[in-house]
Amino acid sequence: MNMKDWFEINYIKKDLIIIRECLNLIDPRYYTLYSNIYLINGNKKSLLIDTGSGLFPLKPIIQNFIKNKPLIVINTHAHFDHIGSNYEFDEVLIHKNELDIISKPMDISFLKTSPNKIVSLYERSNFLLNPTKNPKLLKDNTTFNLGNLKVKILYCPGHSEGSISLYTNRGELFTGDNAHYGAMYLPIKQELPSFIQMIHSLVDLCIKENINQIFPSHEDYNLDRKFLSSLIDCLNKIDPNWSNKKFDDFNNCWKIDIGKFMFMMKRE
Repeated sequence: MNMKDWFEINYIKKDLIIIRECLNLIDPRYYTLYSNIYLINGNKKSLLIDTGSGLFPLKPIIQNFIKNKPLIVINTHAHFDHIGSNYEFDEVLIHKNELDIISKPMDISFLKTSPNKIVSLYERSNFLLNPTKNPKLLKDNTTFNLGNLKVKILYCPGHSEGSISLYTNRGELFTGDNAHYGAMYLPIKQELPSFIQMIHSLVDLCIKENINQIFPSHEDYNLDRKFLSSLIDCLNKIDPNWSNKKFDDFNNCWKIDIGKFMFMMKRE
């Protein structure tokens, strides 16, 4: 497999491009088919949301779309499947709670036991992700002006301590890993009420800013905001269905299926 075969690239709009990786081919133990990388291609600047797994070079693909325009690179959080190609770019922004993580090499030796042979490509770096060359602090409520579009940052701790979402001035919300169909990785059970409240705040944001297009970092994309209400309904069913949970050794978490979601709750 090569770079062209690995990435699935589609235009959502003329200035919004999705670049997808099949995370399931890296390791099916995450129960996740797709990772979604987004490129917002403004008429003066471009903004890249996450850099993927780092299995194949990403920068040549991005450069082909943006040409000579300045590029802003942002991590929604610091898990390996979102920061893998950070090192290819001159500067990457991330919330302060996870700035230290991307500043150092990341050990991904846990992938050595994947049943899929493609992970052997990580052997060239000894199962280490390169550190980000120039990690920069990403502040809550920062607005990036891309020319014809504006993108604003919203701090949304939940999936991780430094998770952020982004929204545009034309009604698009990029939720990172805080909201998506399929296997959703949650904090410990005691923090579930706070997580649900955070999703409620995203619903409120959608109403206030007239947002009706949701772009998660995994699985289905271009969802309407009813998706968030469906997520809240299913999150509220975790407690009544807690007896149906099963323990997942690889992810060290409790797994419970409710509706279109597989909730993976961190063990206390």
